[in-house]
Amino acid sequence: MTKLDELGVRDWPIWECEPSTFDWHYDRKETCYILEGEVKVKIADEEVSIGPGDFVIFPKGLDCIWTVIKPICKHYSFS
Repeated sequence: MTKLDELGVRDWPIWECEPSTFDWHYDRKETCYILEGEVKVKIADEEVSIGPGDFVIFPKGLDCIWTVIKPICKHYSFS
C-alpha cells in the first residue's frame, strides 16, 4: 500500500484552475496532491514550482501568490 492510499488521497475532493495569478491566504493547513498542470507559488523572496506527482503541505497562516502556468488539477484536504 502506498502513502497516498494510506491517506485516502484519491477520495479527497478535486480542485481545478485555469492559468491565472492570485494572492492566497491559508486559514487552515492544506495537504494536496497534484494530478495535472504547473503552478509557481511565491512566498516572500522564494518561489517554488509544483507539478504532477507532487505532494504538498501548505501550513496554516501562509500568505503566498499562486501563478498557474498550465491548468491545474489537484486532490486536496484541509485540516
